Amino acid sequence: MEQIGLWAGFILTLMVFSYLLGDNVLYRLAVYVFVGLAAGYIVIVTWDSVLVPWLNGTILRAGVGLGDIVTGVVPLAIGALLLLKASPRLGRIGSLALAFLIGIGTAVALVGAISGTLLPLVMATGTSPTVNSVNSLFMIIGVVCTLIYFQYVGRRAAAMSVRNLPVQALAWVGQAMIVITLGALYAAAILTSLTIFSERISFILARIGGS
Repeated sequence: MEQIGLWAGFILTLMVFSYLLGDNVLYRLAVYVFVGLAAGYIVIVTWDSVLVPWLNGTILRAGVGLGDIVTGVVPLAIGALLLLKASPRLGRIGSLALAFLIGIGTAVALVGAISGTLLPLVMATGTSPTVNSVNSLFMIIGVVCTLIYFQYVGRRAAAMSVRNLPVQALAWVGQAMIVITLGALYAAAILTSLTIFSERISFILARIGGS
């Protein structure tokens, strides 16, 4: 069974990385296999590690009270409402649960972005040593120009909005920052993929050759 697993992993790895040659049947087949296995694994883990302990700790717990019942029923009700999204007639009812989840997720993400990213960034920039003042200034300029790039306020001229020259210059700087950042991320993603591919192939070949 170990040999079968190693060969299956080797073949599926090659099928996934065949996407480098273009979209093909082997790549799509490997993706379907991974998605199916991941979906089945998530269902099993969710049932065994989330739902059953949740029910045993709330609704099915000995000496359960009203608070425990509410705590156990509300998530199940929201999940049941989400299942109604599959029905064309009852989909609007399911949108209530979806709106609830999106609202809470947005609020949590916003608070996390402000308290965990923006405020520490501002404080670290303001208290940085003199040696890093150039880097701090460059970082502030990049953030400001990038935000200006996504600001489409301008004056109307010939039935169209035109930015003022200073704003347009700052927007160009922001666009250059975005291009450089995306290019660096794309290059890092390619290097990471090639590293993972080479390490994976070396591991599989070593295990197959060793056994």
